[in-house]
Amino acid sequence: MCGIIGVIGNEPAAPQLIDALKRLEYRGYDSAGVATLEAGKLTRRRAEGKLKNLEARLAREPLKGTIGIGHTRWATHGRPTENNAHPHATDRVAVVHNGIIENFAELRRELEGNGAKFSTETDTEVIAHLVTDAMKRGASAADAVKAALPRLRGAFALAFLFAGEEDLLIGARRGSPLAVGFGDGSMYVGSDAIALAPFTDTVSYLEDGDWVIVTRKGAQIHDTDGKIVQRAKLKSQASVLLIDKGNHRHFMAKEIFEQPEVVGHTLAHYLDMTAERVVLSKGLTAPLPFDFKKLDRISIAACGTAYYAGSVARYWFEQFAHLPVEVDIASEFRYRDVPLGNGNLAIFVSQSGETADTLASLRYARAHRQHVLSVVNVPTSSIARESDVVMPTLAGPEIGVASTKAFTCQLAALAALAIAAGRARGVLGEADEKALVRALIEMPRHLNDALTLEPQIEVIARDLAKCRDVLYLGRGTSFPLALEGALKLKEISYIHAEGYAAGELKHGPIALIDENMPVIVIAPFDKVFEKTVSNMQEVAARGGRLILMTDAKGASAAAGQTAETIVLPTVHSAVAPLVYAVPAQLLAYHTAVIMGTDVDQPRNLAKSVTVE
Repeated sequence: MCGIIGVIGNEPAAPQLIDALKRLEYRGYDSAGVATLEAGKLTRRRAEGKLKNLEARLAREPLKGTIGIGHTRWATHGRPTENNAHPHATDRVAVVHNGIIENFAELRRELEGNGAKFSTETDTEVIAHLVTDAMKRGASAADAVKAALPRLRGAFALAFLFAGEEDLLIGARRGSPLAVGFGDGSMYVGSDAIALAPFTDTVSYLEDGDWVIVTRKGAQIHDTDGKIVQRAKLKSQASVLLIDKGNHRHFMAKEIFEQPEVVGHTLAHYLDMTAERVVLSKGLTAPLPFDFKKLDRISIAACGTAYYAGSVARYWFEQFAHLPVEVDIASEFRYRDVPLGNGNLAIFVSQSGETADTLASLRYARAHRQHVLSVVNVPTSSIARESDVVMPTLAGPEIGVASTKAFTCQLAALAALAIAAGRARGVLGEADEKALVRALIEMPRHLNDALTLEPQIEVIARDLAKCRDVLYLGRGTSFPLALEGALKLKEISYIHAEGYAAGELKHGPIALIDENMPVIVIAPFDKVFEKTVSNMQEVAARGGRLILMTDAKGASAAAGQTAETIVLPTVHSAVAPLVYAVPAQLLAYHTAVIMGTDVDQPRNLAKSVTVE
């Protein structure tokens, strides 16, 4: 997760920028940089690697400007080199960016046609040139940013610094978070309150689509339509907390809303977004110790939510790579004497990397001469240390016990791995890979669109909170999501919920259907949609209350058959689980809030289960 900081004050900005960036190191990064105005001129210092390298450069080449922006970067487009490090700049504007610009290639071609000269491999540089192009045509800094933002497709947070503008920073967000800090004669922007804590405890959080003009006197916030709006000023506790909840009531809510950002960074770890292909070597801790073409099967073991991520991945490996996959609950895997052929692949999925049952299963697989790959959020964990190769997820610290962003980051990593397997085995062609990678690149934007459905989902949750039992149904990759949706609901609201393959409805669960039983159906418009509609009709005929999660085509096809329809963005069917996870999480969250349970620390549960 890239870190952003901006400072306008009366003291040299560079030391403050470095101080703030150090507090953002927990987000992970591979390069860093700052830009200030020196006698009105944009001046940058950047360095590959850790902040100490940037500090050393600033010691040799100090900056004295009292306004500036800083950034820690996780490489997405382009290698983690000094040249690709942020801030990116023209002679008129410098910008720092968190997120992914999906349409950067077409914007770059257009801008190069207008005479722009590019010097990096990044998507971010197009933003600087886009704003510069508007300013060359006579637009003010604010008007240039206002004109540029609608042209950017993707999820992002931005901070701009302008040559000759000693009292102006502009920030903007769509998908990725950004906060404004209020000081005495000084102002700040930052990725979160943690970055701003050394300077102020008074912050406002931009809402999605907002952009803000910041001067030493204050901040003028505009919404996505350009109207001036007011956002609440809050007192932050970030100075005493490891991680701040921001403007969210619970850590779980914050983590749900971080998904466009962290999924984007996880994908960037394994994709070449410019070439639209999977490059696992960018993110794996070691080269793969096996050849996908020589594998006979894959074994996946995990617990809880991670097990459902593995269950989704089963469909992907079998579809993309024609590799048979067995998915096991880790607590069962090593006790059923699984016959494992020498030299096959065993994948272990865990948020903490310390899950006792999963670790025990890993050791069983290693004893049976399996290649061991782990998908974990903590690369220094026990599971990671005992694996042949680690596929880190970049979810960042997850505080809520009920996993949310770790789940979607696991899906993102496993999708990349499955596509790589498909290419290696010759099942997917180059065009297939590009189509799937393009669909993954679009995920942060689609996740952000799904989050905008929160008000509708909150209303549905009010009725759900009155129920004792809930059924979730899905087919294909939506079946594991049905299981995950049911798990989320019972974890934090304590309502009994069960997930079923939709085709299994008539083999028993249909006996439970009556007017008091909500049935939540997860059904993007795909090749099994019509089959799922048949199951919905069976529910409707028995008075069950149907809540459908689908896309625009699905909503049209099922019109009049549901009590509620949650219409999600239209996405490639193969990667739909990443987007459909969001409404399932939000529905569980708001139901629990209405019921007054302890959302972040539900009873009887622990974040990391380190005993069998």
